[in-house]
Amino acid sequence: MSLPEMSHPEQDRGPALSPGARLRRLLADGGLITAPGVYDGLTAALVARTGFGAAYLTGAGVAVGGFGLPDIGLLTATEMAERARVVVAALGGVPLIADADTGYGTAMNVVRTVREYERAGVAAIQLEDQAFPKKCGHLPDKELIPAAEFQDKLSAALDARTDPDLVVIARTDARGPSGLDEAIDRANRYAAAGADVIFVEAPQSIGEIERIAAEVRAPLLINMVQGGLTPDTGPDRLAALGYRIAIHPGALLGPTVLAGFDALVRLGGTLPSDLTPGPQGLFELVGLREWSAIGERYRAAGERTGV
Repeated sequence: MSLPEMSHPEQDRGPALSPGARLRRLLADGGLITAPGVYDGLTAALVARTGFGAAYLTGAGVAVGGFGLPDIGLLTATEMAERARVVVAALGGVPLIADADTGYGTAMNVVRTVREYERAGVAAIQLEDQAFPKKCGHLPDKELIPAAEFQDKLSAALDARTDPDLVVIARTDARGPSGLDEAIDRANRYAAAGADVIFVEAPQSIGEIERIAAEVRAPLLINMVQGGLTPDTGPDRLAALGYRIAIHPGALLGPTVLAGFDALVRLGGTLPSDLTPGPQGLFELVGLREWSAIGERYRAAGERTGV
């Protein structure tokens, strides 16, 4: 099978544009941008070869597929920035939206994260208001930082841009621990503080998806996680509601895991007996229970000593 030639949007559209400018042009064109999740050079090349306008560097995918770790805040900024560089090169001009978790520390750390991600060539950087260590947005027991503290981190990200076209995406995880009203309130606060795109993580019904679209006054990103908390919603419906970006973090990772199990069983391997569906089950394959036990062990030790 012959492969099509790689398309380079900056060549197709005249003078070279920065990655952020290319993404902003897509946003200005209207309609819904579908961004499949990528986590290494191969997945990035597949997305580039199949005609998508953008890709999403999934933190969960990099943790699981790149390092064999669950998505519970174990990766560092430098590990993610280096992976972004690999993916940007493989995408060949397709704009990359890049997960940066909590910014990997305080506002000062956010500044360095933005600089490193810009050097890697990303078009957009996504920051969230979880406490560190963060968790996958579709796991239970997430913790938040105060909205004002996240606004400081958001301001740091906006000020740190050397390319004013770099798209800054603000994600709130408030729906789980604090409810939809708080999530929408935070979303509008972050939009007023200057975020280019708002991402309300893990709405739990079509009604909630509709309410976010109606009440959040900013361009919106939505996360379609297979087996997660948010109901699968088609692109036409999302576009009609006004969502601008739909990310699909597990579009390649999930099928890769299933195909891998199938291939290994054909070679004589046996399936684990304790497989759990959904994101939690995926993370359990790479040590979620063990890492969570480590975290609880030292949390309990700190509580006993009053530290």
